[in-house]
Amino acid sequence: MNDPATPSLDDALVGEAVLGVYRQMFAALARDSGAVVDDPDLVDVAETLLTAFADAGEDGLSREQMRYVCRRHPAEVFENRLRVLKGLGAIREVFPKPNQLRYRASFTSVVGLMFVRRMMLDGGQSEMHRLLALEQLNVADPRMTPGQARDGAEGLARAFRLWSVELLTLTNGTIEELREQAPKLWGTEEILLRAERLHGAILRRWPQLDRTCTELRAAIYAYGDASRRAAARLTDSAGTTRNLTLLPPETWRTFARTASREDLAAVLDGFVFDAAAPWHEPSAVVTAVEDGPRTTPPRPAPPRPSVPDPGLSADTGSDDATAERLRTVAEQVLRGGDRVAVEEVLGDDWVTARRMLADLSAAHLHPELPYRLVWSDGMAVREGGSPTWLSPGTFERTAS
Repeated sequence: MNDPATPSLDDALVGEAVLGVYRQMFAALARDSGAVVDDPDLVDVAETLLTAFADAGEDGLSREQMRYVCRRHPAEVFENRLRVLKGLGAIREVFPKPNQLRYRASFTSVVGLMFVRRMMLDGGQSEMHRLLALEQLNVADPRMTPGQARDGAEGLARAFRLWSVELLTLTNGTIEELREQAPKLWGTEEILLRAERLHGAILRRWPQLDRTCTELRAAIYAYGDASRRAAARLTDSAGTTRNLTLLPPETWRTFARTASREDLAAVLDGFVFDAAAPWHEPSAVVTAVEDGPRTTPPRPAPPRPSVPDPGLSADTGSDDATAERLRTVAEQVLRGGDRVAVEEVLGDDWVTARRMLADLSAAHLHPELPYRLVWSDGMAVREGGSPTWLSPGTFERTAS
């Protein structure tokens, strides 16, 4: 009986296929079969060859033609790159037979190099947008299974968590490194919005994936918090100009502490300074400022009374005649009773009703009269009436 832990032939074939794709994708960045390049010129050789293969068409290129398009590079560099690209599958024979003279390039290698170029521009922002858009289309596909949705959600959660850790590291590191990685903060809100939409779509279609969606949502929020913290520090370092192309103050201070005398003097090359001003006595400077012309006359202070302020008057402005008139109006409205609805005493003529309402309000506010107005919170609409809206209330007599 075979051991379940022992990989089968099918597993080995699948693994080799995956490795084959990886080798072709990153062949342009390989120095040999086990290490990446450390010289940009080596990547330029691979990109030049792939461009030449694209222009050559189905006939491919011979070794002499490949050497011609890479003629500006040394022969040993070209031979090394050709050997690595052939060994990793980026360049293959047109027909698998001995003494093959013509070669063709792998499509996978070209796509891999394009992917690397995009990663260099924005640190993976565009790839994350493409990945979220692709996952959104997959979720809408009726053929997608819950297992595939789980794998996609787990992959996105892993990517967001690693991204948030990197942003936190940049936030707590040097400002120079954070400025260098600033493209990773572009389009954060759009990525968060797409990720939340994808999370909601997965959870609505497959409610059984709630645990996986919880992990995805936590990773999305962690990325949002980390990106906002990094952006806040980046904005603070830019100062009031908000110009990220200017060097941060930390760089200037480091330069001033570590630079030599010649380097410090070279910073001021090309600057012209005014001659030193003669020494002036402080009293002469004060006199010159006081005697100088003023653009705007000073505003005079407002006049103040010469007598002391007696404070608030005890007179409330009450008038016996006014109080008596309001009492007469109130008693006419009440007609011997203690309470009456306001809407019953307001007529159809709004001018008269407005005057009546003003008298009732004045009686309510008068400190010597025992009347008050009580209003409710509702409002009634009367179409064609005057007024067209009315808040229910009562005018009543108080105990005092």
